[in-house]
Amino acid sequence: MRTITLLALVALFTISLNGCLTTNTKQTKEANKPNIIYILADDLGYGELGCYGQKQIETPHIDALAASGMLFKQHYSGAPVCAPSRCVLMTGKHMGHSYVRGNDEWKERGDVWNYKAQIADSTLEGQRPLPKETQTIGRLLQSNGYKTAVVGKWGLGAPHTDGIPTKQGFDYFFGYNCQRQAHTYYPVHLYENENRFYLNNDTVAPGTKLADGADPYDIDNYKPYNLNEYSPDLMFGRITNFIEHSKDEPFFLYWATPIPHAPIQAPQHWVDYYTQKFGDEEPYDGNRGYFPHRYPHAGYAAMVSYLDERVGQLIAQLKELGQYENTIIIFSSDNGPTYNGGTDSPWFNSGGPFNSKYGSGKGFLHEGGIRVPMIASWPGHIKAGSESEHISAFWDVLPTLCDIGGVEKPEDTDGISFLPELMGEQQEVHQYLYWEYPEYGGQLAVRLGNFKAICKNVRKENNTQFELYNLELDPQEQNNIAASHPEILVQVGQILNDEHIESWNNRWKFMQLGDSITNE
Repeated sequence: MRTITLLALVALFTISLNGCLTTNTKQTKEANKPNIIYILADDLGYGELGCYGQKQIETPHIDALAASGMLFKQHYSGAPVCAPSRCVLMTGKHMGHSYVRGNDEWKERGDVWNYKAQIADSTLEGQRPLPKETQTIGRLLQSNGYKTAVVGKWGLGAPHTDGIPTKQGFDYFFGYNCQRQAHTYYPVHLYENENRFYLNNDTVAPGTKLADGADPYDIDNYKPYNLNEYSPDLMFGRITNFIEHSKDEPFFLYWATPIPHAPIQAPQHWVDYYTQKFGDEEPYDGNRGYFPHRYPHAGYAAMVSYLDERVGQLIAQLKELGQYENTIIIFSSDNGPTYNGGTDSPWFNSGGPFNSKYGSGKGFLHEGGIRVPMIASWPGHIKAGSESEHISAFWDVLPTLCDIGGVEKPEDTDGISFLPELMGEQQEVHQYLYWEYPEYGGQLAVRLGNFKAICKNVRKENNTQFELYNLELDPQEQNNIAASHPEILVQVGQILNDEHIESWNNRWKFMQLGDSITNE
């Protein structure tokens, strides 16, 4: 009996020991996976951060993030507007291959631009959905034990479709499903996972102007545009909760903040700060969309500084939880600065060295529309205060995060991991970068070394003549040298042939590239 008991105790001890070893091994394995936070600003220009030369807007926390890591000088977004750029980011496929290639509001559903109608009928919300089982960054990291969340603006699949975040690899979602709903920072509702989350806000439809006869210089007339619950505050609360509850396991947070996309709406203390700094200014009356604002320059700067403040608070939380050293943070923007809603890119020099006025900024494949800031910080891994001239783009993010998270990269990605660049190692480079964009007249662009070829009004005017610029000598793309370099245009033609796959959507097809338009 004693022998049996002894043997039983030994067996029990062995099982317990093996269980401990298994648990410890798992914990060690999980500990080796860094947390990943990708922060995507909305319409933030290349030159709107202090670390990229901004003089008017103060961004000390993001500047400190850059000082702690690497600042990229030649990083590009996936597209010059929201939805296609985010699709490229999430899937690692450039615009010649990506599923979403424009801001398609799916208008055959009904009155999709009627804000009140959307509130009454959720089937009018959202954009064309990603297909089921799309290989997104979220799904890939999720497959390797990462807890995943997206907080902010989605824009890649309407409610009740397979394109919503919780069906595209994210364990948790909070924010705007629909880009059109995001045209106010005081919405009636957001979404939490698959359900509406209602806010204590009255309905003020985007585009509502000042009442007839209202004095535009009277600050009281702007009160209807600042309601009770500011959506970025609620979103940041969900971010801090997610990080707190994920501190014991590796996590991926995609913070897709809607800031600083119009409309101009910001916390009053920040508006007051910049009103004092900038002085009095002419009001914006709403004639270029979104909402009017008494102090548009101060209001826009306030939005950016509010975001900067939140980035600082996020980093402070990571440090408090002991997660900062095991977290890589990447900060970027979905496209260049906009031209409407009372924003004033020229006044802020939002494009930095690149032209950002209408025709060159958001909506266009010029540098001002697609050259974006990117900062990467990872203590102990990325050299502090470093800068990179590596030419990269959004389709490189997926393979990079796969490498960081220990996930096998999909074979069909167009991207090249820039993890070696972050680590100070030998980096593979792109032979070229390719964009196509069917909206704003239809545009094509190719970057080859220091040369940039661009063709505009391809669909609108059946234009096939490329302009060519030497970005090293002409960053504002003013001097067209196409006539002097026919050999480069021959290469461009071959790249178009190699990189373009016909879209499934007639609105995104290029007959000039051999696509056929079918009956809708």
